[in-house]
Amino acid sequence: MPLVTVDQEGSIAVVTLNRPEAMNALSAALRVELAQVMRAVEADDTVRAVVLTGAGERAFTAGLDLKELGADTSNLGAANATSADQNPVRAIEHCTKPVIGAINGVAITGGFEVALACDVLIASTNARFADTHGRVGIMPGWGLSQKLSRLIGIYRARELSFTGNFLDAETACAWGLVNRVVSPEELLPVARQLARDMASMDPAMLRNYKALINDGFALPFGEAMALEATRSTQMNGQVSADEVEARRREVMDRGRGQTS
Repeated sequence: MPLVTVDQEGSIAVVTLNRPEAMNALSAALRVELAQVMRAVEADDTVRAVVLTGAGERAFTAGLDLKELGADTSNLGAANATSADQNPVRAIEHCTKPVIGAINGVAITGGFEVALACDVLIASTNARFADTHGRVGIMPGWGLSQKLSRLIGIYRARELSFTGNFLDAETACAWGLVNRVVSPEELLPVARQLARDMASMDPAMLRNYKALINDGFALPFGEAMALEATRSTQMNGQVSADEVEARRREVMDRGRGQTS
C-alpha cells in the first residue's frame, strides 16, 4: 500500500497520509513519498488546488514516528531537515497551489506543524491539536514555535507549548487556528467544495496572490506593505482594460449565482 495516496477529481487533488494503523505518523519513507506527491501535483497543470488529509478518523498525523526515532537516534535530524524529502512542511510550502488541510483527527507536534503548513484549515469535530515537543524533549524545527504565536497570540501559544495539552476543534476555531468545524461526514465534501472555489480562479493570479500573502506574512508590517506595493505595481501594469471588464462580469455572474 502507498504511504501517501492521491485521488484527483477534476482540478482537485486529494492527498491522503496513509498509515492509519500508526496514526499516520511521519516515518522517513512517508516523508519521501509526500515530497514526491507534492512535486507531482505542483507539476500537473490540470491540478489547481490540493486537499491534504489523513486516513481514518483517529489522526491527521501524530507527527514524527517516535518508534522509528527510538530505534535510531540519528533520525532526530529530521526535526531540523531542510530538504523537502525529509521535511514535510517544506514539501507542502513548496507547492504554489492552494493547499487545504482537512484535519480529520489529532494533529500532534510535527503533525501540528504539517497542519500549519497548509493555506486553510477545515477541522472535523474529531480534530484535536497538541504541541508535545517539550514533553518529548525535541525542539521544534519545522516552524511551530514561531508560527503558532503569530496565528493565535503568544499567550495562547505558550499555554499549549508549555503544557502539551490538547486543543479541541471548537476552541481552535474560536482562537482563529481553523476556518471552520464540521462533522466527520462533511469534512471532505466541504474541503473539496472550497478547493473547487479556489480552482475556479485564474491559476497564475492565484499562485501570485498566495506568494504575496505568504511572503508578506514573514516580514515586518512596513516591509510587507512595501512588498505589496512593489508587486501590485508590477502586475497591475500588465493587465488590460478588456481583461478587467471580462473578469468583472464573471464576478457579478458568480455573485448572482451564490445569492439565488
